[in-house]
Amino acid sequence: MNPGPSDVAIVAIGRNEGERLKLCLRAALPDAPIVVYVDSGSVDGSAEYARSVGCVVVELDASRPFSAARARNEGFACALELAPDAQFVQFLDGDCEMEEGWLRVAVAAFAARSDVGLVCGHVREIHPGASVYNLLCDLEWRESPGEILVSGGRFMTRTCVFREVGGFRSDLIAGEDPEFNVRVRGHGWKILMLDAPMARHDAAMKSFSQWWQRNRRAGHAYGEVRALHGGNEERCYVRDCRRILVWGLALPGLALVLAPFTRGLSLAVLLGAYCAQLIHIVRVCRKRKWTMRESWIYGLFTVISRFPALQGLLEYYWRRMRRGDAATLIEYK
Repeated sequence: MNPGPSDVAIVAIGRNEGERLKLCLRAALPDAPIVVYVDSGSVDGSAEYARSVGCVVVELDASRPFSAARARNEGFACALELAPDAQFVQFLDGDCEMEEGWLRVAVAAFAARSDVGLVCGHVREIHPGASVYNLLCDLEWRESPGEILVSGGRFMTRTCVFREVGGFRSDLIAGEDPEFNVRVRGHGWKILMLDAPMARHDAAMKSFSQWWQRNRRAGHAYGEVRALHGGNEERCYVRDCRRILVWGLALPGLALVLAPFTRGLSLAVLLGAYCAQLIHIVRVCRKRKWTMRESWIYGLFTVISRFPALQGLLEYYWRRMRRGDAATLIEYK
């Protein structure tokens, strides 16, 4: 018998997601026999609401640090305890609303290819016009279908694959998704982006400070994953970390040092280098058929993102040097 949605358990994680979580669970409940919601210390009644609509709720022990990785691991363990024969687990974030029919499409993709261990689909922002920062998220989600390297935290996986690779590293406060993907591919499994809608996402980013925090977290993630897998064949995130250090620290630092000796010419050269990088990014975006406005917004914020990413990367290096410092979540909501 071919597998279907009844062979899927859903694990959703969240922390103070409010109305977004309600949309997430309402969309998930009709499609799977088991929906597990994992709560990380919410104070908005999220856990109570999830129970009221029929979800199994796991409330993480606050005596240990919260992380998305830990939440997904504990959610997976609970789901498989309740449904030990489930062949697949769909992971969702509490700010995402799963698209109708996605589970059937994803399960069919697994049935068609035995070498695929993880699949994901298209994610779109619910309110891309609400802010420039929501639009940036919407642009980030636009990926071409086919084999990919990184899936993000919303995906479906075979339960045997999750167990084979040991799940997520619960000690990571950021970058747990690409790190998990590296190990999945390292075990010989393919990651597939399907040409089908998977979820609608609500970033709810309205301020520059939220956007800064999100990119600070990304910089920290680059450092963590590079430390774990930078020495493998793919040199994971080595170039990304180098790019952040060069554009966010080395070049600005050099320009400032040389400024008194060049009467400010070094600063003008630095600005010209940033402008050249911006124009290059815009051209790449235009080749993807993005609008001129989308291309310039994405290009400008990509150039600026080197600086919050540098902050996160340096924070990671500082913690690593001190060794005893406990890592804490970097949240932008």
